Amino acid sequence: MKLNQLAAVVAAATLITACGSDSSSSSSEDKSIAIDVAKVKQVVDTNADIAYAAYSDSVTTAKELKIALENLRTNPTETTLEAAKKAWLVAREPYGQTEVYRFRNSPIDSTNYSAEDGPEGDINAWPLGEALIDYVKTNNTDFGTDKIGVTANQAGINGNGAIDKAYADANEADNIIGNQAVTINADLLANTATADDEHDVIAGYHAIEFILWGQDLNTTDQSTTNGTDRDKAINTGVMGGQRPLTDFQPGYGNTLTLASAEAATQKVALLGYDSSKVSHRRHKFMEVAVDKLIADLESVRDGWKTGATYRTAFTTVETEAQAKQKLAEIMTGMGTLSEGELAGERMQIAYSSNSQEDEHSCFSDNTHRDIWLNAEGVSNSYYGDYAGYDSTLDGTDNITTNKVSGYGLDNYLKDVGATAQATTLEAALTATAEQYKAIDTKARNNEPFDVLIMEANRSADNPVGKAIVALNAQSKLIASIADNMKLDTDVVDDDASGCDTENPTQACE
Repeated sequence: MKLNQLAAVVAAATLITACGSDSSSSSSEDKSIAIDVAKVKQVVDTNADIAYAAYSDSVTTAKELKIALENLRTNPTETTLEAAKKAWLVAREPYGQTEVYRFRNSPIDSTNYSAEDGPEGDINAWPLGEALIDYVKTNNTDFGTDKIGVTANQAGINGNGAIDKAYADANEADNIIGNQAVTINADLLANTATADDEHDVIAGYHAIEFILWGQDLNTTDQSTTNGTDRDKAINTGVMGGQRPLTDFQPGYGNTLTLASAEAATQKVALLGYDSSKVSHRRHKFMEVAVDKLIADLESVRDGWKTGATYRTAFTTVETEAQAKQKLAEIMTGMGTLSEGELAGERMQIAYSSNSQEDEHSCFSDNTHRDIWLNAEGVSNSYYGDYAGYDSTLDGTDNITTNKVSGYGLDNYLKDVGATAQATTLEAALTATAEQYKAIDTKARNNEPFDVLIMEANRSADNPVGKAIVALNAQSKLIASIADNMKLDTDVVDDDASGCDTENPTQACE
């Protein structure tokens, strides 16, 4: 996107915010947006339809991932390993579009439409406590204590204490995979994100991702990056971690240090554990993790079923007060995801500090898709459409079984006479899309997110920085429309992140 186009979007956001319907406004133009209860009901129904469709597809693809993991366990070959990785990537395609249903006490965040006790943290939490799960390599840049370490845990590792760089280096076997005294089951994985800093994540999509890919060490010989050479390493065409196949084969263990069955026998004597069983524990971990993931996703999906308690409450729109409440919930998901969560937590924290461990899918280098899909979820809510998901990973949605084409906020705004405001927001959504598509294109051409965020690459033309600014402008317009609807709530949570997303290179608090 040209800088003058982006400036126009930001200026438009400022103008709309300034020109509210308040009688004290310096503008004579009335920006207020009418509340039509019957039409809001249509928006709400469509919003619920999309949620049910996207979560249904998330369950389907998680079950396909389970089958691929079973095939890998039964016959661990390069072919089955690549198939399992592809199944994981495909599973992310519909799920990424559901993130817009967060921040509003929907089933992903709440079990009772009130308390924030939903399963989101068990499904999609990150960064991961990888040193708590399996062996890791460390260095003084990308993989130091502040990145791979945990301050405490409830998984029984190191007496539930901290794991820092020195402990991980000296105790390769004291983790969930290596410590055979730890029983891998659903109860174990329920102890996820229990520490104060919540870095002891051991469940969900990213736990499976780590087992499949391993750390993204950036080099073909598995030596660690020094933090400045990622752009050179990635040009080999290899993206993401490169966990060796032998980590999944019986008779081998941590092939970081083991190269043969004879070495495995030596390892038993030196470390006191049978490395030939370590590969089995990796398969067991993924089996338990994917079963838990499916169960958690099913619980969220079922909350959106017709007749379910949550859906019934959400789609009850009989008064103007109820209409405003439901519009506020939808727009809070859109506004807070746009600015605080996606632009801030998922992009700027990593971008401003060159921290690949803070990128969302750091093991698989799939962060470019996370960005696209999260932003697309906002557009889905606005336009009232869900196209399905991409099962071929070519960037085009081809599974359209649960496709939804309904009545969106775009229809509503135009029907109640707010066409100008709809047009301005649509321009902002388009500006954001231009940048996330540019990020995706670069990743497909050997410049993934962890390369784009390197300090040397943070130029004015960097699409990551542009996307952060575009998302900020987009969120301001969403907030402005909510103000003009007199929803009496902040649909962009100022506490969602400590980032100033108008300044992408500025470090977050």
